[in-house]
Amino acid sequence: MSGEELRQLLLQKWGYSYDIQLRRVGAKVQLQVMWRYVEQLSFPLSESEYVQHLQSVAQHLCDWGADIKFRQFLQETKARPRLGKPVVMVIDLGSRSSEWLL
Repeated sequence: MSGEELRQLLLQKWGYSYDIQLRRVGAKVQLQVMWRYVEQLSFPLSESEYVQHLQSVAQHLCDWGADIKFRQFLQETKARPRLGKPVVMVIDLGSRSSEWLL
């Protein structure tokens, strides 16, 4: 999965290029689809910074083997990012969590 594919998945699902953040919570990682999106005038990243950020997130998903799970999650979720409430997918890294969360 590339950053551009990730963006296309977000656009297909919700119609906006939402911000995505990875957050560590104990031995797990949360992928959070935030309520901010590139098409807003107040979005803090430039277009190129956003694309680079998505590429980084997509690379992590692929490295963790969670890219297919993310695609499935997007198809199944009925949630929608809204102010103060991101859409959250938990990524369990299992026994390899110490490799990624140091």
